[in-house]
Amino acid sequence: MLYTVKKDKEYKKIVKDIFRNVEFKKIYNIEHHGISRMEHSIKISYYSYRIAKKLKMDYVSVARGGLLHDFFLDGDERNTKRKFLDTFTHPKKALNTSMNNFDINDLEKDIIVSHMFPIYLAIPKYKESVLVNLVDKVVGFKELVRGFGCKFNYRFKYTYVFMLLLMTR
Repeated sequence: MLYTVKKDKEYKKIVKDIFRNVEFKKIYNIEHHGISRMEHSIKISYYSYRIAKKLKMDYVSVARGGLLHDFFLDGDERNTKRKFLDTFTHPKKALNTSMNNFDINDLEKDIIVSHMFPIYLAIPKYKESVLVNLVDKVVGFKELVRGFGCKFNYRFKYTYVFMLLLMTR
C-alpha cells in the first residue's frame, strides 16, 4: 500500500504539508492497533481518498482529514485505562492538534471530530465524513483481527465500504 501512495503524485501533493510537519511526524513512533499511528492514518487517508475520487466527492478534504483523524500526541506511555478512555476522547484531541498545526477547513474538521461516531457523539455532517468514518471502521477492524490470522483482501474492503455507503443514502 505504501508503494502505491508513493507513486500517487496527486495524493502526495495534497498532503505534502502534513507529511513535512515536525509534530505530525511524531505519530510514526506511537503504536496503534499493532502498527504505527502514522501507518494507520495513511491507510485511512489513502483508501478514503481513492473511494472519494471514484464517487466524485471532495477527495482533497478527505485525504487531509483522513490523514489527521488520529493526530494527537498522547502515546505509548499511557496506561491501559488511559488508552481505553482515549478511545472516547481522542477525536477532540486530534481536532485541536490539527487546528494548532494546520489551516483546515470545516469539512476536514468534521472528518476528524466525527470519525469515531457513534462511540464519540459527534455526528458526521457530510458524506465525506461518513466515508472516512466507515473506512476507519473497516481498516481498524482488519488491524485488530490481524493477530488472529484473519485476512481481508483489498477488494473486500472496498466492497464493504461501498455497501455501507449505499445503506446510508
